[in-house]
Amino acid sequence: MTNRLLLYYLLTANLLTFVTYGIDKHKARHNRWRVREASLLLLAALGGSIGALMAMHLFHHKTQHKKFRYGVPAILIIQLAITAFCYYRYTSMV
Repeated sequence: MTNRLLLYYLLTANLLTFVTYGIDKHKARHNRWRVREASLLLLAALGGSIGALMAMHLFHHKTQHKKFRYGVPAILIIQLAITAFCYYRYTSMV
């Protein structure tokens, strides 16, 4: 059950992040109020890094900003390392 909840959380986080990046890009094109960069990065850090990367490439959004160009992939690598560590630690205890 815990694995399923984690999966649902990650799917929701990535979908929310993807949509938020898309909304921000739309607002940027129309000179409207924008989502703060810190909020976009926080969404990636809270589990939406794959959604952030997908949105960055699909919408060509924030790809020139070093914070995003290097920061979002770094967040993903850290998340994958933590996941691998937890997985191997958990499976070795069983």
